This record gives sequence, C-alpha cells and structure tokens, in this order.
Amino acid sequence: MIPLERQKNILNLIQQNEVMSIQELCKIFDVSYMTIWRDINLLEKEGKVATVSGGVRASERLSFEPSHTIKGGLNTSEKESIALLACEQIPKNACVYLDAGTTVLELAKKIAHRDDLTIITNDLVIAGFIVQHSKAELIHTGGRICKDNNSAIGEIAAKTLKNFIIDIAFVSASSWNLRGISTPDENKVPVKEAIAQVSNKLYLLSDSSKYGKVATFIALPMSAFDAIFTDKNLPKNTLKELNNLGITVYS
Repeated sequence: MIPLERQKNILNLIQQNEVMSIQELCKIFDVSYMTIWRDINLLEKEGKVATVSGGVRASERLSFEPSHTIKGGLNTSEKESIALLACEQIPKNACVYLDAGTTVLELAKKIAHRDDLTIITNDLVIAGFIVQHSKAELIHTGGRICKDNNSAIGEIAAKTLKNFIIDIAFVSASSWNLRGISTPDENKVPVKEAIAQVSNKLYLLSDSSKYGKVATFIALPMSAFDAIFTDKNLPKNTLKELNNLGITVYS
C-alpha cells in the first residue's frame, strides 16, 4: 500500500472510531511504529487529526464559539497558570495587546497592578476590568461588537489596530492545531491579521483542550507565533512539531 492510500485509510479508521492507539494502527496496516508516526504527523499538520497520549483522535470541528459566560467557567486553573507564565514576559513600559478571551482576561488581572503599561484591547470585559482596577494606559479598538464574547470584530477594529506599534500581542483561540488558529466567524479574522502585522512579538494563550479543534476560517498560521503559553497536557509529539516550527512553548 502506498503512503497516500494508507494515510487515507488511517484517517477513515480514526474518524470511525474517534480515537485509536498507534499500536492498533501498526497491527492493522502491518507496518512499523515509525511509519505510522510519519503518517500521523502528516495528517496532523494538515489539521485532520490530533495526537493524544498514546494515540490519535479525529479533529473536532467547532461550528460556533461558546459564549464568554460559558468559557469563563471552563479550565479555570489552567487559565490562571497560563496567565502567570505570560505576565513574566512583559517588560517595563511595554505596549501590549490583549485579545478577546477568558484566558487573556486572567492575564489582565495579573498585570492590573502595573502602571507602566499601555494596554490595547478589543475586549469589553478586559477594558472594563482595566478601567476599574488599573492605572495603566488603556486603548479600546472600537468597532462592531460581537455580543456573544463581548469583543470588537471586523474591519473597523482591524483598521484601528493598524495605527499602532505593539511590543507584545497576547492572542486567544478557541480552536488550533499545527496549521494555525481558526474561527467559525470570518469577522474575527481581520483583527487577528492586523495584530500579526503590527506586533513585534505574537504569543498564543490557549489551554490544551482547544488543541486539535478546527473551524472554518484560518485566522493565522501557526508559523506567525513566536511562543505558545499553554498547560502541561499537550502530547510530546505536538511539542516536538511546534519546536520544529521555531515556536517556544511555555507550560
């Protein structure tokens, strides 16, 4: 069986069974462990599967993003740990962008005591928190408001962002894989693209539960990011591939 045919059959099996071990696949196709891993790596780079501990699962399609309220109650300890790691990377007198999202909101809480920062955000909740609890300089992008996650999206927000030079941007994602971060809402794409254009450093803040999920629109390729702040549950194979892309992983 040629590799392309085997990879197609591997994908079909994984989609049928949801999760399969590497050992199972080796036995079914009568090939070596390394051969199956090469096939899996290729499928993962294409965004079709995601590795898990000891095996592989089909990528989960995200048809809509959960509301801000729902996301706020998920993986709270992981988000706090990610925020603690991320706040250590912010130098004195920096201009930082805080993307919309509950993980980035945790970062906002960790840096609220700093009065030397300029904070730019498209998130209404983050902006409200900074207004009440911080003396940092605050700039909101404005623009069309997505009521589900309380953020500004679309071309108006993107155009505003292009007027700045940002030291570090902390970007959120509800779905990501080795291809990049994705979204079911195309109006969020211009904002992510604008941030990538104007930021000296681009960091992704996302817990591992969002890895292996895909949505319709690629917002940014993974190669755009300098670092990822996540938890300790990403598979070793995924960490290796991210390192191969030149991306530092903090967990």
